[in-house]
Amino acid sequence: MAGHSYGGRITTALGTGAPHVAGLVYIAAFGIDAGESLGALLSQGPTPPALAHLFTDSHGFGWLPEDDFVKHFAADADPARAKVMHAVQQALASSTFTDVMGVPAWKTLPAWYLVAQNDEAIPPEAERMFASRMGATTIEVPSSHVAMVSHPDEVVRLIESAAAAN
Repeated sequence: MAGHSYGGRITTALGTGAPHVAGLVYIAAFGIDAGESLGALLSQGPTPPALAHLFTDSHGFGWLPEDDFVKHFAADADPARAKVMHAVQQALASSTFTDVMGVPAWKTLPAWYLVAQNDEAIPPEAERMFASRMGATTIEVPSSHVAMVSHPDEVVRLIESAAAAN
């Protein structure tokens, strides 16, 4: 099972409940522990540049403005492609920041982690901490938050190595 960004929280929560999941792959993703929430972790340091202007609509969903998305979230993607990605971004429910993690799947399943060294959405130091505490096989790439767009070959190799190990 693979997850990117807040999809890492989903991977962490659902991994042990899915019978065919043999390992977890995190791509610049949250790998939170029991009792933690994304909001609490993000509040421990300065607001990352990609999230500085995150706004919540009247339905409680968070969105990134185009300028922040292109210049910070997807900084190393082709700007035209980043604008398209912004236009089709999926909203983030505000509850995503307050939901508290139960028992994380990485406590019982092997994990692999890609640290995006130039990430402006999740600080690379936080990514390294997630990877370290889960004992993940880790690689680092000089990437923005969207490594799967700017460094697809490295992402594929990491997923393939996880699949081959299981």
